[in-house]
Amino acid sequence: MSSRLSDYDYTLPEELIAQRPLARREDSRMMVLHRGAQRIEHRHFIELKTFLRDGDLLVLNNARVIAARRFSDDGAIEFLFLEKLALGHWRCLVKPGRKMRIGTSCRVNGAEAQVKDVLPDGSRIVAFAADVSLENGGIVPLPPYMHRVPDEEDRERYQTVFADVPGAVAAPTAGLHFTKETLANLPHAFVTLHVGAGTFQPVKTEIIADHQMHSERYSLSGDAAKEINTALRVVAIGTTTVRVLESARRVGGDLVPQEGSTDIFIYPPQKIQHADLLLTNFHLPRSTLLMLVSAFAGREFVLSAYEEAIRERYRFYSYGDCMLIL
Repeated sequence: MSSRLSDYDYTLPEELIAQRPLARREDSRMMVLHRGAQRIEHRHFIELKTFLRDGDLLVLNNARVIAARRFSDDGAIEFLFLEKLALGHWRCLVKPGRKMRIGTSCRVNGAEAQVKDVLPDGSRIVAFAADVSLENGGIVPLPPYMHRVPDEEDRERYQTVFADVPGAVAAPTAGLHFTKETLANLPHAFVTLHVGAGTFQPVKTEIIADHQMHSERYSLSGDAAKEINTALRVVAIGTTTVRVLESARRVGGDLVPQEGSTDIFIYPPQKIQHADLLLTNFHLPRSTLLMLVSAFAGREFVLSAYEEAIRERYRFYSYGDCMLIL
């Protein structure tokens, strides 16, 4: 049993963490894992189509990353806008939290921002005297392992070309490799899952089953449900898509249109039931995402693949290379 946090650890050289995207999205390398033969191939993302069959359907997450990070006018308080609750009211992460207790206020873009409540997860309900436009003055919230300030390039590149539904604070990174031209030639459908800040929170419990998973909002349209139900094989693009497919309500075995939230936590020895192939980036050690991938392909096989990726100098994490699991 791989039930301990230490079972999902590995050591990554700092220089393999991709700090910037490649010049072209489609130029990423692609490690291919053959689960049945326990075999690894080294290919490129542009070869993805050669591994697909008639009747396959790519399912992608079309969530759009919002420019969710901004500062108070004096620069003392940092806000990460997580969810709009009503006009002028947002759920936010606030740093430093000790300076923003219930009733405390500061000014953002000249308007008062006051903390109305502190939630159990540490986030705040903040009331803004004027509605906040994140696109005007907001900053793209790059992951903490990118040790640099976001720039204009990130506004485009830390976003999939099919991003459509605003609300995520982190990109569904497996989708970053696709161009419009690549996707146009492949049968596909979209789901939406708004990736939250919890995706970067470390697992702190040594027994992984004790970890409390964060909740994320998702939606599935009637058209997408119909296409997924009739596909011969479902090719999940990213772990966020897997979370939707495994969480979504079914009637008589078929998906139905729906909206909801999920705190599903997938780890071995659980089995992923509703995805046949998985395209995913390389994930942080000890992360819930690495555990999900291990549930799909087996922990030992996945960790051996990561060791080989390090030897072969693959690029890791959000702007890095990808892995196709067959």
